[in-house]
Amino acid sequence: MSSDRAQFFTNCCFASSENLFSLTSFALSLLLAAIIGNSALAQDSLCAAHSPAADPSLYCFPLLPADRAPEAGGTAVLQPDASPFGLAVSRDGRVRFRVRLTLAGLPDPPSLGSYDSFVAWATTPDLDPMISLGRVRNGSTVVGPIQLERFMVLISAERRADVRFPTGPFVLRGSSPSLFMAPHGVTELPPATGPAHGHAMGGWAMPPMHPTASRMPYGLERFRPSVTPFLPAYRGASLPSALPSRSYTLADGDTITLTAGKVSRTIGKHQLVTYAYNGQVPGPRLEIPQGGTVTVRFRNNTDLPGSIHWHGLRLANPNDGVPGLTQPPVAPGGEFVYRVHAPDAGLFWYHPHHRQDLTQDLGLAGNIIVRGRADVPVLSEAKKRTDGRRDRREAFLVLDDLLISDGGLMPYGREAATHALMGRFGNVLLVNGAEDWKFESRPGETVRLHLTNAASARTFNLSLDRISLRVMEGDVGPFAHPRTVESVVIAPAERYVVEATPKRPGRYNLVNRVRGIDRVTGRFFAEVDTMGVLTVRGPRARRVGRAPGAGSDKLASLVQSLRGTKPDRTLQLSLRTQGLPFALIQALRLDTSYVHPVEWTSPMPMMDWLSTGREVSWIIRDSASGSEGMALDWRVPRGKPLVVRLVNDKHVLHPMGHPIHLHGQRFLVLAQNGMPNENPVWKDTVLVPAGGTVDLLIDASNPGRWMLHCHIAEHLESGMHTVITIE
Repeated sequence: MSSDRAQFFTNCCFASSENLFSLTSFALSLLLAAIIGNSALAQDSLCAAHSPAADPSLYCFPLLPADRAPEAGGTAVLQPDASPFGLAVSRDGRVRFRVRLTLAGLPDPPSLGSYDSFVAWATTPDLDPMISLGRVRNGSTVVGPIQLERFMVLISAERRADVRFPTGPFVLRGSSPSLFMAPHGVTELPPATGPAHGHAMGGWAMPPMHPTASRMPYGLERFRPSVTPFLPAYRGASLPSALPSRSYTLADGDTITLTAGKVSRTIGKHQLVTYAYNGQVPGPRLEIPQGGTVTVRFRNNTDLPGSIHWHGLRLANPNDGVPGLTQPPVAPGGEFVYRVHAPDAGLFWYHPHHRQDLTQDLGLAGNIIVRGRADVPVLSEAKKRTDGRRDRREAFLVLDDLLISDGGLMPYGREAATHALMGRFGNVLLVNGAEDWKFESRPGETVRLHLTNAASARTFNLSLDRISLRVMEGDVGPFAHPRTVESVVIAPAERYVVEATPKRPGRYNLVNRVRGIDRVTGRFFAEVDTMGVLTVRGPRARRVGRAPGAGSDKLASLVQSLRGTKPDRTLQLSLRTQGLPFALIQALRLDTSYVHPVEWTSPMPMMDWLSTGREVSWIIRDSASGSEGMALDWRVPRGKPLVVRLVNDKHVLHPMGHPIHLHGQRFLVLAQNGMPNENPVWKDTVLVPAGGTVDLLIDASNPGRWMLHCHIAEHLESGMHTVITIE
C-alpha cells in the first residue's frame, strides 16, 4: 500500500471517531440503498426530471443524505463522454461516462467544522481506487470522465478542494445502477464435457459454453430450438478451398459478375462448408470511382434464395437488393442484374438481405471502396509511396466471428433464425475470414486500416498494442476533425477508417478487449482476443506532417444550429415474446437487474440459442401512433429536413444495444442521450445503447422505399424493420 493511501486510511479510520462513524454508516447506507433506497422505482421518480433523454434506471441515480446534512440531496446523471463512436470505451473495454451532479440543500462547509468546500469522489465498493471528481456546490456540475463498472459517488466536506483522499465527513452518497446486479446463487451445471451437455437432440447439439462465465441454470439442458437445424448441403466432388479477397478496379460503365456459391474453409481443426462470392472470403473488393456506375450480375449458386444489398450506397431504389421490397428473391440457380451507382466517396460493403442471419454469417460479404474525385491514388497493401508524400500503406479488415462446437459449425435454424434474443455471437473471431491476420510496415510509416464489422451481433473494441489510432472517416465520409483514440468501438455494419503510425520496429498485436458480465455471480470479467499482428521492420519511413482531415466544419455548424430541435418522429425499439419455455424466461430475468449499454459477448450461449424468430418479435414502434414495423407507412417529402429520435426500451425481457441502419440515405448524429455531438460525420448505421436515445438528422434526398432496421441479423429476421418512403 502506498504511503499516501496508508495515510488516507489512517486519517479516515483513526483520526477521529466522527470519520470512523462516517465510513461505517456509509457502508451500511450502501447496503440499505441497494435493498431499499435505490430501487428502480425510487430511482425513476427522483431522476426522471434530470435524465429526460435516457432511461433513468440506467443512467441516473439519487444521492442520499448523511446525518450531518439531512436537508441535502441530488442526482448523478451518467452522460456519454465525447467519442467518435456510438459509445465511449477505454482500451480494456470499460464504458467511459461523464457525470452531471445536480445538488441542492448543501450547507455552508464551515457549518460542519473546519471545512471550506465540498468534493465529489468516485470509487468502487472496495474504496479503491478513490478518484477525485473535483469541487462541487449546489446546482449542476459536470465532472469526470470515469470508467468504473460498479461504483459509488460520494460528496465529502474537505478543508481544501485539492485533497487526494477524503478525510472529512461524507454528506451525500449514491450507488451506480450496476450495483443492482448481485450474485443470484444459481447452482452450476456439470462441466461442459459431461454427457448432459454433449448429447444431440433432433439434429441439434448444445452450443459450447463460455470458458469464463458460470454455467447456465438447471432446467434448460432439456430444451432445443423450435426449428430444424440447417447447414449448407454438399454432395459430390471436393469443394474448392476459399481464396483470399482480391481487389477489382472498375471504371464507370464496367461490368462484373458476383457468384454466391459453396467453398471449403479450414478454421482451427475444422473443415467447414460455407459460402463465398466468387470463391473469395471476404468477397471481391470492388474499387469504383466517385460518381461512377457499374453493372453487377449476381448469380446464386447457394441453397437459399438471395440478393445483394449495397450497404451505404445512395443508389437508385430498384437496385437496393431487398427481397419483397425492391425485387423478388433470387432463387437458387437464378440471377439478377444490379446497376450500382456510387455518389459518395468512402468505405462501403455488400451482403445478402434474405436470411441474413445465415448467408452473411457463412461468408457472403465484401467491401466496396469508392475513391474520391480529388483523391491521390491510394496504394495497396504491398506497395509504398514514392511521390514525395508521407509513406502510407492501407489494409482492408472485414471483422467477423463464427460459432463452432466440437462437431464443427453450429447449425442455423431452417424455418426461422435461432439466437433471436441476443443475436448469434461466435466463439472464433476472424479478420478477413481467418484467425491470423498479418500485415507488415516500416517504422514511421502510416498504416491506414479500413475496418468493416460484418459480424451478426458482435460489437468490437479494437486496439493495436502500444499504438494510438487516429480516426479519419466514418460510414459515409471523413470527420471534420480526426481524433486520436486508444481503441475503436465498431458495431455490426459500421465502418471506420483509422490510421496507425508505429515509430519503432516490433510486433504489435491487433486485440479485441471487452468486458463481459457473469449474470450468475454478478461480476464483470475481461475477454481478450488477439486477432492478428502488425509487424514493423525495415528502414525508417520519411517523416512528413500529418495530413489534415478532409471533412467540413459545416457539419458541426449544422448540428449546432439544430441543438434542442424537437424530433419529427420518435421510434421506440422494443421487444415482444411468446411461447418461450418458462425455465428460459426465469433465467433471462437475471438480465433485468442491470443492463449494460452494449452486449460485448455471450456468457450464457444456451440461453441465447434457444430463442427463435417464432417466439421473439423485435419491434420498431412509432411513439405517437403506436404503429409498428411495416404498418408504419412512413412517407416523407424528398429534401425535407427530418429529425428522428431512436429510443431503446430497457424495460423488456432482454434489453440490449441495437445498431440501426437506414438504406439509401445518410444521416448525422445530432445527440446521444441528449448530449450534443461535437464532431459529426455522415453515417448510415448508428449504435443505440440499451436504455439510451440517439437523435438523427436524415438527409432525405434519395427517392424510393427504403428499409430501416436493426443490423443484428437475428433481430432483422425477427421483425425489427420498417420502411421510409421518400416521395
